[in-house]
Amino acid sequence: MALPLSRCRASLRLSTYTLSLIPLRARQFLPRSFSQSSIAYSKTQPTKDDVLNLWDQYSNAGIPTTPGLNGQYAGFMNKRRNMSSKLSFADLVLPSGEVIQLCADSTKYPEASALFRSIRATSPVVVSTESEANTSPDAEKQSSKRTFYVKDIRPLNDVQQNLIVTPDVIFPDTKRHYQLRHHPELLARLQFRSWLKGQLTAGLQDKGFTDIETPTLFKSTPEGAREFLVPTRRPGYAYALTQSPQQYKQVLMASGVSRYMQWARCYRDEDARTDRQPEFTQLDMEWAFANAEVVRKDVTDIVLRSLEALRPAHSYKTIRGSRVPVVSDIPEGSRPADEPVQHKVTTLTFQDCISMYGTDKPDLRLPGRIYAIPNEMCEQFASMMTYLQDPLIEAFHIPVKDLDDDIPRPKRFTEQFIESLPKHLRENKDGMPVILVCDSRQPRGGFSSLGVECDEIVNIATGGKGVLEGDILVFQAREKPKGQYYRASTAIGEIRNELYRKLLSNGLVEDLPAPGTPESMQFVWVTDFPMFKPTGEDNDPGQEGSAGIAAAHHPFTAPKSKHDLELLFTDPLQAKSAAYDLVLNGVEVGGGSERIHIPTVQEFIMRDILKMKDSRIEDFAHLFDALRAGCPPHAGFALGFDRLVALLTDTTTVRDVIAFPKTMKGDDPFVKAPTRVTAEQLAPYGLQLRGKQ
Repeated sequence: MALPLSRCRASLRLSTYTLSLIPLRARQFLPRSFSQSSIAYSKTQPTKDDVLNLWDQYSNAGIPTTPGLNGQYAGFMNKRRNMSSKLSFADLVLPSGEVIQLCADSTKYPEASALFRSIRATSPVVVSTESEANTSPDAEKQSSKRTFYVKDIRPLNDVQQNLIVTPDVIFPDTKRHYQLRHHPELLARLQFRSWLKGQLTAGLQDKGFTDIETPTLFKSTPEGAREFLVPTRRPGYAYALTQSPQQYKQVLMASGVSRYMQWARCYRDEDARTDRQPEFTQLDMEWAFANAEVVRKDVTDIVLRSLEALRPAHSYKTIRGSRVPVVSDIPEGSRPADEPVQHKVTTLTFQDCISMYGTDKPDLRLPGRIYAIPNEMCEQFASMMTYLQDPLIEAFHIPVKDLDDDIPRPKRFTEQFIESLPKHLRENKDGMPVILVCDSRQPRGGFSSLGVECDEIVNIATGGKGVLEGDILVFQAREKPKGQYYRASTAIGEIRNELYRKLLSNGLVEDLPAPGTPESMQFVWVTDFPMFKPTGEDNDPGQEGSAGIAAAHHPFTAPKSKHDLELLFTDPLQAKSAAYDLVLNGVEVGGGSERIHIPTVQEFIMRDILKMKDSRIEDFAHLFDALRAGCPPHAGFALGFDRLVALLTDTTTVRDVIAFPKTMKGDDPFVKAPTRVTAEQLAPYGLQLRGKQ
């Protein structure tokens, strides 16, 4: 219904501007499909009067420059609650995120109340209010929100007639704007992401870093990942989108920049995974005249400083089943001494990670570790597990929850677990895993297959803690490593992580610490990585050399010591690098290394160790020029920002912390990218389509 002009001409003086509520004309609501655009499916073209009338209805005139000034507010109006024929309530979400409660009383403002009831939920509105309501009906008395009477209200746009918004509704990825607006945990994650970015930037600036932007359009160079090529109108020429600013930041070290930082957009044509996107953000850093120790200290400082400022004990809230920090709830001031911290930082070498946890990305929230069982204790048992003549037998222990005498339950679970293992673990050439369950009803508590030394073996496998009813022991054989182990994980390490994850989902083990609680964030610095690995271990293209090995990180990583440099002449796979990764709760969130700053050493590694072609080495001519210009020793680090935010906001996928993410296929479902190109579009680039279209 229309509002009387007398009620809408009351001008409100805001600063030097005069704003007034514009009268609302009667509207015709056109039905629209949830999945279709009203513009694309309008049956008739709007007339001039239609356009002008809609402008009068929905223009932004009257929006207060300061929320609450003269009783005016603007925001999204949530679902209405009709308490009686005369009294209605609705929440209004302000741009700041604050929620106030609107009360429409037909006995006080009948026309405003009628219009209030006609506006669809989730509509943007501007509202003129009376001072805070003093009384509320019983159903609303417990509200902690500020409550105001509605004197006047005007919608600023229409919403779909058949739009249903409930806590359980799941919007498709093609409606990302609805997901962000109506799934509060997603919006909270984006707000936290912005807050964390500011905290980390401030921490680096306090340490003297200079924020420098480097080009995104780069050249194709073999750094280790597949690239995205960008064709140019010069036939046969193309840019490559930067995998990272690695070479540019090393050149900056030779340019006199002592400490560099950048929020870098990076592009890699990688295989699909839940924690990967073809384009992603990293906090890129480089230090001149620095070594690995300096880098690790500075990165630890800025990350822990941010977590201290977060005050997790206060800021973490449960939103739709996820533990997410709410920026508006972060208290001011530093953390009191008696307030617990959520983080812990540990440093381990790569080889220790492999032997203790079976992975170079250990999750220290999981109880226990992997232990090696002496061969002389389990020769007969080992012969039942594997055909290897001199195997390494490893074991780990998982304590289960009190099962109220339901001992067969873990046994049934482990049998199903073995059957569900991936083929490479179930049909492991070194032998299948053996899973034993503690059962006091069985001979030797269910461990008789371990032989006469079973008590001592159980003691070793549990780290001296022993076992209780239902506890699980897992044994796996593998070939004893000859020299340095270079793979990212072992079979038993993969089994340990997968078994614990499934036990957790089945309620058989204690829950891991909830985000925001003490020791819920377990950081691990992993050091002393192998410098090289055999090619063919994964799908990465490596550096396109012919030596049969590739740089484990990238070809600019320095050897850890002179001894490791000497190993390059005899056995490169045994050399350690000055590389380091930062792992959080079993996920790599960053990596870096000391760089090779001596051009002769850099060329030696590319030409003689990796055996890269001269034409490929020539692609790095710009880097060699910089190194020859008296480039100082330097080291760097890149923090995977998307992964870090995902872990800190209780989600397993980085898509939840990116406003408009790609799918695992690399598609953007919201804008429907990528799109098919035509021959006409390709012609200026000297390209043409080939094969089936």
